[in-house]
Amino acid sequence: MRRAAKIDANQPEIVEYFRKAGAVVDIVSSLPGIGYDLIVHYMGAIVLVEVKDGSKPPSERCLTASETAAWKRHGSKFAVISDIQEANGLLNSMAEHGLGPNK
Repeated sequence: MRRAAKIDANQPEIVEYFRKAGAVVDIVSSLPGIGYDLIVHYMGAIVLVEVKDGSKPPSERCLTASETAAWKRHGSKFAVISDIQEANGLLNSMAEHGLGPNK
């Protein structure tokens, strides 16, 4: 029997932030080998997001093999974030490059 996937401690806070900002967030961290935790849809843009716990030392925030493969596969549609400031920056970038009302 497969055990529940371990999520970073800050993932619920980041998901809540995205949703309060108006993003649609699908949590996919429990899917084996997918290489990212969230699918974030905002202002017409979609980004695959890997959440890392910014309170951990850099050596514990390295991408795993599946995360690295996802990053290589998806390029600019893949983001790694570790806190609310980075989440905010991602939403700003998505709004700028998405299909929002002024696009």
